[in-house]
Amino acid sequence: MLGLAKRVGARFLLTSTSEVYGDPLQHPQVETYWGNVNPIGVRSCYDEGKRTAETLTMDYHRGAGVEVRIARIFNTYGPRMCIDDGRVVSNFVAQALRKEPLTVYGDGKQTRSFQYVSDLVEGLMRLMEGEHVGPFNLGNPGEFTMLELAQSSGPTQDDPHKEKPDITKAKDLLGWEPKVPLRKGLPMMVSDFRQRIFGDHKQDVASAA
Repeated sequence: MLGLAKRVGARFLLTSTSEVYGDPLQHPQVETYWGNVNPIGVRSCYDEGKRTAETLTMDYHRGAGVEVRIARIFNTYGPRMCIDDGRVVSNFVAQALRKEPLTVYGDGKQTRSFQYVSDLVEGLMRLMEGEHVGPFNLGNPGEFTMLELAQSSGPTQDDPHKEKPDITKAKDLLGWEPKVPLRKGLPMMVSDFRQRIFGDHKQDVASAA
């Protein structure tokens, strides 16, 4: 894709991830932090893959003059997510709707920050329309433990203990910050999941009647 962008003169967007910070020793994470990543762990293919993608993107920018933009995306949620994709918000919402026990790994004290999808889209648009390469953290600094999230709706190996973006750079250079708090975004996601989990069943019952 970078080669294609070079050939046609396109602006290239890399949607990187907060996982480039690994299990961070700095909290919250700023873009200048290099991270704390296990290069041979069970999650390394994702963490190091994204770090390599950032490296290649910057090499093409510096060496070939390709216009690039880099966003480091923190946990994002919202309607139309895959119901059984294994992500923590999806798991909790689907399990709660099905009246199943909520799966909380470890002691539940790991923290995450969750941004609503519309906030992310706005951030990506501002990034692409602006003149700054990045990288930029795009996430919601509101921080929740897994137990707190479970109440609203052993840990996996190398799972980050704390994830929280410092979005000062995005505020200053892109004029962006998230607007949708979890207490407003989560009900919209729940409504979508409820319709998809139970909607077809209700229609079948109505048709049979």
